[in-house]
Amino acid sequence: MDQLITFVQDRWLVIVVAIVVLFLVIKIVKTVVKWVIVLAIVAGLFYYGASYTDELKEMGTQALATVKDAAASAKEEALKTLAGKDAKFKTNPDGTYTVTSGQVKLEGKPGASEVSVSIAGAPSFNIALDDAVKAVIESAKKNG
Repeated sequence: MDQLITFVQDRWLVIVVAIVVLFLVIKIVKTVVKWVIVLAIVAGLFYYGASYTDELKEMGTQALATVKDAAASAKEEALKTLAGKDAKFKTNPDGTYTVTSGQVKLEGKPGASEVSVSIAGAPSFNIALDDAVKAVIESAKKNG
């Protein structure tokens, strides 16, 4: 049912055109030919609506790929900024650590597999603690 509602919301113009064509066919054409054409139009509209699921899946896949690309880009930019000479390492009283450089802040716990990154005060996101992140943390420790 959700698929049908989404189809109607996104393709309402196609439905309106199909209804107008149906009324024209009913008014102009007589006998059995009229009903064959009407059934063909209705079947075509239902087939188009049923195959709309594939289009929705494709749009979802494209949106997911875009989000992944944006996250990878944000991670890359954050690491570039943190890798600079002005990155500072700080051990917090609760045992966590913070690495800051400009508007980028990286927070984590020793032994954890993920760290939290915040850019320019925006909500933070988590990234895996891979070799590149470990190198940034070690570099910040050397900077102080």
